[in-house]
Amino acid sequence: MAFDNEAVEEENFAQMFEASCKEQESNRITEGEIVEIQEEDERALVGVGEKLEGIISLDEIRDEDGTLLFGVGDKITVMVTGYYNERPKISYRQVLRQKKTLDFIATHKDDFESLVIEGKIAKKNKGGFIVEADGVSFFLPRSLALFKESDNVVGRSVRAQVIKLDDDTIVVSRRKLFNEEKKRKKEVIDALMEDDKIVEGTIKKITSYGMFVDVGGVDGLVHYNEISYKGPVNPSKLYNEGDVVTVKAISYDKEKRHLSLSIKAVMSDPWVEIEEELEQGDSITVIVSNIEPYGAFVDLGNDIEGFLHISEITWDKNIKDPSEYLTVGEDIDVEVIDIDSQKHRLRVSLKSLLPKPFDEFIKKRKEGEIVVGIITSLTDFGAFVKIDGVEGLLHNQDASWDKGTKCRDLFKSGDEVEVKIAKINYDDQKISLNRKALLESPVEKFAATHRVNDIVSAQVRDVKDFGVFVTLEDGVDALIRNEDLEPLVAEELTKDQEIEAAIANIDVARDRIRLSVSKLSRLKDKQIIDQLNHEESSNSLGDLIKDKLNR
Repeated sequence: MAFDNEAVEEENFAQMFEASCKEQESNRITEGEIVEIQEEDERALVGVGEKLEGIISLDEIRDEDGTLLFGVGDKITVMVTGYYNERPKISYRQVLRQKKTLDFIATHKDDFESLVIEGKIAKKNKGGFIVEADGVSFFLPRSLALFKESDNVVGRSVRAQVIKLDDDTIVVSRRKLFNEEKKRKKEVIDALMEDDKIVEGTIKKITSYGMFVDVGGVDGLVHYNEISYKGPVNPSKLYNEGDVVTVKAISYDKEKRHLSLSIKAVMSDPWVEIEEELEQGDSITVIVSNIEPYGAFVDLGNDIEGFLHISEITWDKNIKDPSEYLTVGEDIDVEVIDIDSQKHRLRVSLKSLLPKPFDEFIKKRKEGEIVVGIITSLTDFGAFVKIDGVEGLLHNQDASWDKGTKCRDLFKSGDEVEVKIAKINYDDQKISLNRKALLESPVEKFAATHRVNDIVSAQVRDVKDFGVFVTLEDGVDALIRNEDLEPLVAEELTKDQEIEAAIANIDVARDRIRLSVSKLSRLKDKQIIDQLNHEESSNSLGDLIKDKLNR
């Protein structure tokens, strides 16, 4: 008899099995009597009509609770499997196993050809392997085992198909099972790939990238992209192992023997319907289905999902976390800003349906108004200040009268600051702010105690082509133009050099002071004349006569 043309022709498996067991001197079954139980050695001595009693492990005669099934003097049926130092080697389990094997043969002698068993390889012998399953011993010939010589297979779980039953031997084949399953899988896959067949399958395993579904004994993968028209989804949130799903085969890789299935291919494409119903600019109500750091996904129903980018959630440019504005499961109204049914892409905007903060701002604010705002961010060029939900820019040069001071030196994010609305640019929707306009300027303070033509002392700060910048008391800057510098020469001046000059002009509105060295000599001459005139006017007639006589 041949099996799949791959088994050895006319091979007598019963003889092979018997030959493989010849290392055991005999396999006779006999009735014995327990002579002694040696619990300290975990063994019992059993008389079987030999010179020496046979030894049996107590584990073989204990039940599942560990209770001994036999005692001294009890009769017990055992199998003599060989001899060791003239003492019989006996086994009670072998008797039970043989009985189960014979019962199996009797039960399945007429219907074994499609019978598949699952068991563990108990041992390896000359002819092949002994497989045990549910207390029954099966013989797996080496030629039908599909193992390499180097494989260490003892203890390994295997599936095999029963191919022969003898009086006391059951022969199984892994090769027969492999070929049968290969043939059956090919038939199933061929049927699946024909005519866009739709079938039901059972989910066997769920992973992060998809689900393995059993369709007629063949496992196929439903990738997470093939579950819903929403795009990649987490299958564990939608299904459980054991669920029955309707699928369609979409491809089969013969080389990798990889079957790809699809759930969404069974459904009609909702994007075709939505293309006919929605247009850019339409307002729709959606449900927030998922929130990410970069935005939120919204559910339109019918397996369509749109994307709400973080920049489209609010007019606030400093939004950091979408979850501060949205909640999963919340209904919101949004505007469709982009729809592409071919690429299955839909983008929506929430802020487009909200009032623009700038429009609200200009309704109640005007240029020149003094307001209080919050510092939202600091940059190298200034600070952004939020006022009534709108950000205005406070430039460094408008934050302080100290020209070397920047906003980051004065404030930190979150600080309150009082500012003046300097300018509102309606076209660009930009707001310029000024803080130093609310503070007393150094020039204004200087003007309170000085006037034009006062002679002051100054330090040279910087020499330019058009003149010299100097520093007055309290750090106030002033300019001496080249035409007002004589008799001094700009090239001969050094930084921090102390010079005298007269105040030529104080312009508080423009925060400017101009000095003149040229005017200095004329003012000093005038001061002397004024002093003389003052002295002459204070002399009496007697003093003049007296002074004349003294000459």
